[in-house]
Amino acid sequence: MRFSINIPNFGDFADARTVADVAVAAERAGWDALFLWDHVVHVKSRRRTFGDPWMLLTAAALATSRIRLGTMVTPVARRRPQQLARQVATLDAISGGRVVFGAGLGGPIEDEYGSFGEPTDPAVLAERLDEGLDLLGRYWTGEPVTHDGPHYRVEDVTLLPAPVQRPRPPVWIAGFWPNRRPMRRAARWDGAVPLFGQGSHGAAPPAGEVRDLAAYVREQRGDRADEPFEIVVGGASPAGAAQARDLLGPLADAGATWWDERQPIDGTDLDKLAPVLHRIDQGPPAL
Repeated sequence: MRFSINIPNFGDFADARTVADVAVAAERAGWDALFLWDHVVHVKSRRRTFGDPWMLLTAAALATSRIRLGTMVTPVARRRPQQLARQVATLDAISGGRVVFGAGLGGPIEDEYGSFGEPTDPAVLAERLDEGLDLLGRYWTGEPVTHDGPHYRVEDVTLLPAPVQRPRPPVWIAGFWPNRRPMRRAARWDGAVPLFGQGSHGAAPPAGEVRDLAAYVREQRGDRADEPFEIVVGGASPAGAAQARDLLGPLADAGATWWDERQPIDGTDLDKLAPVLHRIDQGPPAL
């Protein structure tokens, strides 16, 4: 099991220098990755200060040399795939091939889509997500792309340079379990980032649900079931080694390959630097 730090792109973490400091601290303390949220307003009534995740991650990449970096997760349906492909490829080059691309529908849908005149029908957004992911994969080959789909059209475009990682950066797909559709989508890519109910960000999932999800994804991958595939779970872990083993050991046995350290989504420390740095400096859980 590998270990990441998860922070929002608002509050204290809207500042690129702060995110760079967090990345340096995480690398120094032995964590394996830093992941940022990708929101423009989140819950817009709260009127928070935001930073663009790709600029924040660029600062983190320039300040570090080892840890992996990425979004968790980018709502592909509210992005232009060609611009997104450029951003990811550029960050992959700056970081020397350390990008992980997390993708999903995103939300809250009314705030993050509807506020800007974007479609809010989840079925339409899911179509745009799938079509956009397909385009990203094709853009990252560095080969010419022509596409005429229900939501996007491309006429003989080659986006260079291609990402450093070949055939492309890992793509991890988020969604709520036990909903099957997002996990079927994840099975077509490189990893799954499941949440286990509303408000569960920051709370560790039951090992039995992780085991069920892992079995479902393995079944969906068919002939690719033996190829590497990441299952990312997370929450707030205890610093004590024995308590961490008790919490994370069953999750690893159930099939989880990453633990993503997260502040509770409804807590007061979600977007505060000091408690995150305190947890980072304690180091990743010891199994």
